[in-house]
Amino acid sequence: MADDTDEPPVSKLTRSKQRWAREGRFLTGKASRPEEQRLPPGQHLTRDWPTLDLGLTPQISRERWRLDVYGAVEHPIFWDFAQFTAQPQAKFTSDIHCVTTWSRYDNQWEGLATRDLLMACQPRDEARHVVLHSHDGYTTNLALEDFAAEDALLAHSWSGAPLEQEHGGPVRLVVPHLYFWKSAKWLQSIEFLAEDTPGYWEVRGYHNRGDPWQEQRYSGD
Repeated sequence: MADDTDEPPVSKLTRSKQRWAREGRFLTGKASRPEEQRLPPGQHLTRDWPTLDLGLTPQISRERWRLDVYGAVEHPIFWDFAQFTAQPQAKFTSDIHCVTTWSRYDNQWEGLATRDLLMACQPRDEARHVVLHSHDGYTTNLALEDFAAEDALLAHSWSGAPLEQEHGGPVRLVVPHLYFWKSAKWLQSIEFLAEDTPGYWEVRGYHNRGDPWQEQRYSGD
């Protein structure tokens, strides 16, 4: 289970993003659907992969990394990295969209599909939500159906190479159809719950779901 990690420090970026939520920064009011356009409203393309975090970069080696899956599941999971990679592996190519307005096309991921994780842990009937816990103290919440999207995975590799620590390695979540703050970096544990529990950004003015095509950037959008 997740360690009792102290609240992450309040960085300059954290203060800025909270101000953006209060101001409704970047909103265009032009909702769309992914089948209509590839780039969500208010986004711009980049070839780089910007690095955004809470001011901490946990130094977790693959040898030390563990994943705990617990809560409303029939089969709790406690895997080390070797056990994790011994599970069925998937490769997906997807776009990513950050709430700070950048998007990056055609990212190549390798890891464990969330649907295969669900097969292994068997959520109970009352499970409706998941909370992701990260090694830097970060949390974010997802509805079970979003976590179980067909192209969602727990990624350990990007573009054919191990996922770099600055981008969330050894393992991060990738849920391409939601803003990227929902794709928790430095993944430590996954908690299945009957009731929704908002995470770090969700209690700081950001939308509870985060659909880029509906511009669900902030609470009340």
